[in-house]
Parts: sequence; C-alpha cells; structure tokens
Amino acid sequence: MKAYADRLPWNLVNTLPPILGTVITQMGSDYVINNGVAVHASATIEQGAILKAPIVISANCFVGAHAYLRGGVFLAESVSIGPGCEIKSCVISAHSSMAHFNFIGDSLIGSYVNFEAGAITANHHNDKEDKRIHVFHNGNVIDTGVTKFGSLIGDHTKIGANAVLSPGTLLPMSSIVKRLQLIDQLTG
Repeated sequence: MKAYADRLPWNLVNTLPPILGTVITQMGSDYVINNGVAVHASATIEQGAILKAPIVISANCFVGAHAYLRGGVFLAESVSIGPGCEIKSCVISAHSSMAHFNFIGDSLIGSYVNFEAGAITANHHNDKEDKRIHVFHNGNVIDTGVTKFGSLIGDHTKIGANAVLSPGTLLPMSSIVKRLQLIDQLTG
C-alpha cells in the first residue's frame, strides 16, 4: 500500500497545488491563464468571485458571484459553483453542481453530483482532541495520517440542503443524503 500512498484520496487533495501547477503549463490556447488561474474561454465567472491560484476551470463551467476558490481547485467540464460557495483543495468532476452557500473542502467529488444549498463537507475535526482524520471503508477504520480531508463522493450522488458530511466521509455512487442529515461514518 505504501507504493500507492500518493494516490490515496486524502494525499491527493493535499498535493493538488503542485499537480495543478504542472497541468496549467500544458493547457491549450482555449484557456486564458493569468497568475496560475486557467479559465476556459467558454466558462462564465460572475463578478465578485475570488480565484486564488492554482485553479483550472474547464469548458462550460459556471462560477457564481462571490464564490471563493482556493488552495488548488480543478473544475472539470460543465461544473456549476453557485453564489457564495467556498471550494478549497478539491477536484470536482464533470457536470456536478454546488447550489449556493456550500463549503467543499479537501474533497474529491464525482460526476453528476448535486449539493443543495448550504450542504458542506467538513474537513477538520474541531470537535475532537485527536485531529487525525479516519475513514470507514469495507468494515475497517483507516487512519489517513492527515488532519485535513473532507469527502470522497461517488458519481450521481445527491446531497440535501444543509446536510453535513463529517471529515473522512466516503459515499459510494448514487448515494442520497437527506436534507439536514449529518453523516458521521465512525459513530453510526
């Protein structure tokens, strides 16, 4: 497993800035690149959005007013980030949507995922003395060794309004999280 440690989701999100820095140097002429931010010509960025490098915003993406993207963000084709969202150190796959007022931090989001308004991925244990993130996978608890990791969310998942995904949440494809639901896989 050590040979693949750099491919584990919690390690990948922590290495996004240098990865994206390399990706940006290889972008085509259909991207406008400015100080480490690469935006496809067909993307829409509304007024007041804050983009802190490195960031890749792919074809047909939408970033709403006053959204805040930072810490290494990759938006695949046709991703929609609504007004007032904060996205930090994330890969968001094609055709996924964050409604508005979402926080998505240190996470890997599949394709066709939908976050309703106010839903968040918590990425840090402010509620525990031991800040290390643990994940629950195949009946086992895995110590990630990191103190910042949000969620790994499978394709076609739907997250209801004001739901909270605790640090280290893993959701398989086509999961449904109800409105106001708290997902904490290590406490039941």
